[in-house]
Amino acid sequence: MSPQADCSTIKAGMVGMGMIFDETYCPFFERAHQEGLFDRRFGEVSVELAAVATRTGSRAEKYKAAAGEKIADFHSYAGEDAVGKMLEAGLDFACVATPDDRHFSAAKAILESGTHVIIEKPSVLKLQELDELVALAKEKNVLAKVVYHKLLDPDHKKLRTLYHDQVLQHVNNGYCTLLEPKSISGSQFAEWIKERNPGTYVACHYIKLIDFTFPGKLKTLTASGQRGLVGPEDGNTWDSTQLRMIYEYDSGREAAFDIHTSWVTPDNFPGYVEQEVQFRFDNGLWNGHSRKRGVECTVEDKTPITMKNSINNHYNGSFLEPWGERSQRGYGIEVIERFAREVAYVELGGSAADRAQRLEEMRGLHYNELAADRQTVATVQALEAILERAAAGEPDCIVRVNDPNGGLVLYRPGVAEPEVLYEGTV
Repeated sequence: MSPQADCSTIKAGMVGMGMIFDETYCPFFERAHQEGLFDRRFGEVSVELAAVATRTGSRAEKYKAAAGEKIADFHSYAGEDAVGKMLEAGLDFACVATPDDRHFSAAKAILESGTHVIIEKPSVLKLQELDELVALAKEKNVLAKVVYHKLLDPDHKKLRTLYHDQVLQHVNNGYCTLLEPKSISGSQFAEWIKERNPGTYVACHYIKLIDFTFPGKLKTLTASGQRGLVGPEDGNTWDSTQLRMIYEYDSGREAAFDIHTSWVTPDNFPGYVEQEVQFRFDNGLWNGHSRKRGVECTVEDKTPITMKNSINNHYNGSFLEPWGERSQRGYGIEVIERFAREVAYVELGGSAADRAQRLEEMRGLHYNELAADRQTVATVQALEAILERAAAGEPDCIVRVNDPNGGLVLYRPGVAEPEVLYEGTV
């Protein structure tokens, strides 16, 4: 616990205040500011958003003015040294929700200060970066976590339960698709997408879902994609990607998983985000579809542009509760709250002498532990490398995992010498 903080208060920082902040972190911090957290393990705890770091500060100041008494009077820092200034507030934990290629530098600074950190997906883009952050967290005796909120989707939790309990037996193959409208890449994420791809930013949810739900050994990765709508046809900004992952299991059997991702779906598509999964097992089949799981709404002059026909009330929704209270809740917010509870438990859940034991207990939660993100980050790193080669005129590359030549090795058609992306064991 930072020496500046009262024993019943945990102070938080926020790096980045874009759409993800609006949808998940903002409602968490506002509710925590009003109600605090309670758990028998650590009692009643106040959660204070103490400081934020953004590139320009404009969104932070606009939010502070609009939120009023719904949030603590936080300090706002902008510019190149914003994260460093934020950390001077004596924080207990900090959240990183910047574009994914900026996660590493912010998370590193936070961990170096001895502050717990939670990072939006994907945690980082390379295993080398992951190794450094995991080592830092261990050295500083703090938590390093990552947000994959789809693991908390009720449908996905039920899928994992059935597989864990061997009701569904041995996965054979799977298919996942996530399609976002053009407005995502063309306006909301316009600053993010230069030389980026929707597979890394979006598909990582399903990469993690597969890796966590059907634990096995990642073996082989291939990918392809299309360009020309959100960037030049010969550039490294991708409209859509198709990723294939091959896993091997203890039985010696393999399973293939295909993940198709796009952020150029027409804006008048009735679903805000089109998400579908199918997994085939020895003894069954699982089909899930976000747009067909129960709610469709049409409003004259609103749907499907300013308001979508398909509504995902599980992820994040604003509600008028039966008792008259206005609330915003869903699994996208729940995952942030759980991390705050993990921090409170480590710091306030018992004697200082037993802190190390509590820290290791929270590190054992593999759904969000940074050290357990290895195969997901390996897939992201391989996808980026394959797409980079394709953009340079070398399509059809393949990446092998824990190959005799290294932990992550890229092979190019017609080239004998492999490229080692990561030397250590994945």
